[in-house]
Amino acid sequence: MDDTITKLKEMIYSSENIVFFGGAGVSTESGIPDFRSSDGIYNTKGYKVSPEVLISLSYFDEHPDEFYDFYKKHLIFPNAKPNKAHIALAKLEKEGRLKAVVTQNVDGLHQAAGSKTVHELHGSVERNYCLSCRKKFDLEYIISSEGVPKCDSCGGIIKPDVVLYEEPLDDRIMLKSINAIESADMLIIGGTSLAVYPAAGLIRYFNGKHLAIINKSATSYDDEADILIKNPIGETLGEIVK
Repeated sequence: MDDTITKLKEMIYSSENIVFFGGAGVSTESGIPDFRSSDGIYNTKGYKVSPEVLISLSYFDEHPDEFYDFYKKHLIFPNAKPNKAHIALAKLEKEGRLKAVVTQNVDGLHQAAGSKTVHELHGSVERNYCLSCRKKFDLEYIISSEGVPKCDSCGGIIKPDVVLYEEPLDDRIMLKSINAIESADMLIIGGTSLAVYPAAGLIRYFNGKHLAIINKSATSYDDEADILIKNPIGETLGEIVK
């Protein structure tokens, strides 16, 4: 175990109120692409508009067929499994050290690994609802539907419970996330370049003792971190809790 991993482990096991703030890089080791890298989702070709436009609220409203064609192919990964990062965080929560996961991801892998307190800033592909009657549907219903998923009760269009461009974040989830970060004695940031706002703005609420960043690329908070690790996050956290 190298010196930086040893230092991170010491920080974690001397802390009692840890919060983890994560992004797409947490799930890349599960085979889910990130958004902004060269082979990321935002570089997907073959559509008449950009991916950012495709997953906007106005495009969903006006062209649900094209939205769902992209969404089902590029944003749903039903066979993905939790990786070492998800499993390590769930273990730290079970030990009572990690108090919350604040995630920008919508894949549900933290819960699949066993994490209980997960604040999903951008929603989840696992939850879906009818825009007309508000009936709820699971992911399997979306996957098995032809074209645009329709409600089996009223025939209304079903929308994924994910935050699209042009949509605000859920105030209740934001408040829970702020409260968790404010009360943390250690904040671990992982798998995110902190480029997406308003989610990334939550970091300013941290006033605890230790700030650790595990991310392959630079972030705007690197200079403030007590420890900075550029290795894959699953490999790093898996080494600490093994």
